[in-house]
Amino acid sequence: MSDDIRVTVWNEYRDELRIPLSGEVYPDGMHAVIADGLAGNADMNVRTATLDEPEHGLTEEVLANTDVLTWWAHSANGEVSDEVADRVRNRVVLGGMGLIVMHSAHFSKPFVRLMGTSCNLKWREAGEKERLWVIEPGHPIAQGLGEYVELPETEMYGERFDVPQPDATVFTSWFEGGEVFRSGCCWQRGRGKVFYFRPGHETYPIYYNPEIRQILTNAVRWAAPVAGAETRYGNVKPLEEIS
Repeated sequence: MSDDIRVTVWNEYRDELRIPLSGEVYPDGMHAVIADGLAGNADMNVRTATLDEPEHGLTEEVLANTDVLTWWAHSANGEVSDEVADRVRNRVVLGGMGLIVMHSAHFSKPFVRLMGTSCNLKWREAGEKERLWVIEPGHPIAQGLGEYVELPETEMYGERFDVPQPDATVFTSWFEGGEVFRSGCCWQRGRGKVFYFRPGHETYPIYYNPEIRQILTNAVRWAAPVAGAETRYGNVKPLEEIS
């Protein structure tokens, strides 16, 4: 059996088709660029899936053969079927699949189900500078980075980000307009790991940025499942004689 991390890059793939600028920046879709950034790693086997495929490209078989799922969504979060959203959630919680949720996918059905909160936030699209500060330099997702990543044009996300307290916050963003945001948050959900990563607007070439690609590579490796200990459930016989 191969030790490669099996990655499925999922994308709504609507903005690139309906917004001319998005189509210019990502002519083959954001999923193609994200997948290209991951596929150069010898330890990863990468495939893509999109919203308009049957079962959104996330059949039982596909998910059973996915170690880490990355998820980008925006204008069609509500079009994801409840059946597929629950399938993804269960694969994380029960199966140990890693989930990397990017940018406006904070409103995606799988993420909201896993968080149990509104996942709401402030936002502003003004093409302002973002400085993504590394605040946990020893975390595996921060490997190979400097003190911060500077993005010249981004969409602002601002606190409060209505999510449960993260197990770890790897990045905090400062924006030119003055807001700050927890831009890299980690959670354990059952057997699986979840990472939310804020950068990645549909009309800015953020997923071509080498440092952003390094973060996503690190995140995939961090989120990959581990075998863990054996677990048993239900009625059991005592290990010792009960007097």
